[in-house]
Formats: sequence, C-alpha cells, structure tokens
Amino acid sequence: MPEQERHARQCLHLETLQQRYSDALETHGYDALLIASGAAPMRYADDHGYAFQGFGPFVHWTGLTDVEHSWLLIRPGRQALLQLYTPVDFWHATASLPDEPWARELELTASPERRPPALDGLGRLAVIGDPAALTDLPGTHNPADLLADLEATRILKTGYEIECLDLANARAADGHRAAREAFLAGASEFEISLAYQQATAQREVEAPYHSIIGLNDHAGILHYQYYDTARPQQPRSLLIDAGYRFRGYGSDITRTTAAPGEGMFQALVAGVESLQKRLCDAVVPGMDFVELHRKTHLGLAALLSSAGLVRGLDEETQVAEGITRAFFPHGLGHLLGVQVHDVGGRPVPPPADAPFLRLTRRLEPGMVVTVEPGLYFIPSLLKPVMQGRLGNQLDHGLIDELWGCGGIRIEDNVEVTDNGACNLTRRHLP
Repeated sequence: MPEQERHARQCLHLETLQQRYSDALETHGYDALLIASGAAPMRYADDHGYAFQGFGPFVHWTGLTDVEHSWLLIRPGRQALLQLYTPVDFWHATASLPDEPWARELELTASPERRPPALDGLGRLAVIGDPAALTDLPGTHNPADLLADLEATRILKTGYEIECLDLANARAADGHRAAREAFLAGASEFEISLAYQQATAQREVEAPYHSIIGLNDHAGILHYQYYDTARPQQPRSLLIDAGYRFRGYGSDITRTTAAPGEGMFQALVAGVESLQKRLCDAVVPGMDFVELHRKTHLGLAALLSSAGLVRGLDEETQVAEGITRAFFPHGLGHLLGVQVHDVGGRPVPPPADAPFLRLTRRLEPGMVVTVEPGLYFIPSLLKPVMQGRLGNQLDHGLIDELWGCGGIRIEDNVEVTDNGACNLTRRHLP
C-alpha cells in the first residue's frame, strides 16, 4: 500500500482511539487520562539499564516503542498531547518530534525534563503506566476497571493496525527464509540468528520478542532462550519462532524444518502443517477459540495414531487420558498487536484441561490471532505417560528415535474478517 494511504489510515486510527478512550473515560467518570511511556530500570549495582519496551497503551497511540520518560495526555473533546523527553545529552541520541501526518493529529511538545506536562485544571484524572514512573503524581493510578476497558479497545484492530501487522509478517517472512537456508547449510543457532537479523534488517532488541531458534532437541524447549555457537555434528531439525516489529506491531511466526534424511520427522512436520492449515480455515466469526483448541487435540490424536506413535486408542480416549497434552502442552494461540501476547484475550479463565490457553473469547471481525499447534518430544512430559498404565499404547522405539528432533510448531497470524479469515502470514510465507 502506498505510504500516503498508510498515513491516512493512521490518522483514522487515532480518531478511532480518541473516541474509544473518550467513551471509556466517560463511563468511569474521568475527565482526563495521562499515559506514561515508561523507562527501563537500572540493573542492581550497575550503571546500565535493561532493554526497554514502551508501555502498551502509549505504543497503541504513537507507535513509538523506544522513547522513555515521555507522556501522552488524553483530553476528551481536545487533541491528545504528546510530550517527548528530549534532554540535552552528548552521551546518547535523543528523540525528536515526529514529522508525519499522524503527528499533526496530536498536540506535540518536547521537554528536557522527565516530569509530565502541566496537569492543573483537568478535573478528575486517571494515570496509567509502570507504578515506578508515577510516583508523586496526582490522580488515580492504574484504576482496574478503566484499565480493563482500555485493554478492550485493543481487541478489535483498526485498518491501520491490520496493515502494520501484515507488513510485520512480510518482513519476518524474509528472515524465516534466510534462517531455513542457513540451517540447511549446516549453520549453528547463533549463525541462524544472525541470518535472520540480516534478512530483516532489525536488531534483536528491536524485535517484538527474543527469537526462539532451536536445533535438534532444543526444538523441544518451548521458550528456548539461548543460541549455541557450535554447529551440530548431525543437524536433524530446526524450530524457529521469530517476528518483526513494524510501527509498534509485532508478527509472531513459527516454522519447523526437518533435515534431509529425517523422513519420519518430516512426515510429522507435514502432518502438523496440514492440521494447522485446517485450523486456520476454521477461524471464522463466532468460533469459540476454546473449542478450536479442543479440536486441535482431536486432530493431533488422529496424527499420533496414523504415525504409529499411539496405538489402540481412539482420538477421544487419547484426549481424555491426557496423552495429547503430553505431546502438545501449550495453548493454540493468542491475540496479537502491540504486545505479542496482546491484552484482553481472557475475559474468563482458561478451562482446567487447557491452563496455558491465552485466548478464551469467541472470535470477532477485527481480531488478529495466532494459530500454532505443536507436537513435541519432551522427556519430562512423555516419560511419565510411557511409564504409566497406558504406556504400552505408545511406540517407545519410535519415540526414542525422535527425542533428538525436539518438536514441531507451525504458527501463522490470522485476521478474523466479516465472513471468514485472512491469513497474514501465508500471504508472504507459504
């Protein structure tokens, strides 16, 4: 889409937020809202801070993920005021006032001070952000009812937000292709990470989350956080879960690749991908995401039976006995936006049989969700089943052969539309 159209959509996005926030403030009896961008805390006994990520509501309005000690003041009936912290500093680069059409929708000011703009005469004030940044400020800090309604404004995306997420998928797709090529060339986890960053032209600290890049058995560690610098003697599998942030909006994509010669594991990858595509096709308005998660377990049970990993148990029994949960312990997906696990997804707690599910809503047009089934060979989860009363129903020899491949996850980002869904990931990464 041409840049001019994107700017126009962003201006409409701000108009929508102004209305949504004004309605929420009126509902809860507030006259103004102050939002802190936040700041990275300093490490204990050190003069360096942690990596910074801006506060969600501030990023929702501005798209600015890396400005600290800045403020956004929402005043119903008036332009929102954005105050950026611009100190005189010869040690670090400082923020500058943006010069784009969206910025003209706001009242802009720069300040060399970390304190917020003048708050006199605003009436009843709410202030939200990291409590450490709100010390000594007037108003009601982080009121729970208001925060819940503000989080709800992020559930249904505007056209501008959908476009940002689509572009984030496009950029991440370049990285995933480069990562796969590096893996097939025998690269280490560290080298694959470098290939991903080179292809996306985004430093990892700027990405929406720390990339998960697991080779062989590391692919079975769900949030594996290291990059081994040594090349594996025998590459068997790659699981990469990595995204890209565009104007504050992050993609969240996972792909699994089997090494040449890993025929059984490749067949399982193909089976999980086939299941994942069917689940994406089932994303429609009105679908209960909890029910879709449960359908995933039935589909996974069918795959376990057809692959010979589980024998003599029908699909319903595998699910009821918890066998599929040992192979697939996490939830099917979550909302996506300015936070990878975006807010507002769990108006009710997840059911007891899906404690890690991050989305318990019925799907509505405007939501963007991830769909990420998996199949893993995790010793701490599978060995108790293999040693239990149904252990003889599992093929121990086949599982022993697959321990070293770690696991499989396939993840796309899917927009719920008026009459179905649009897979933002498959548009760029088949």
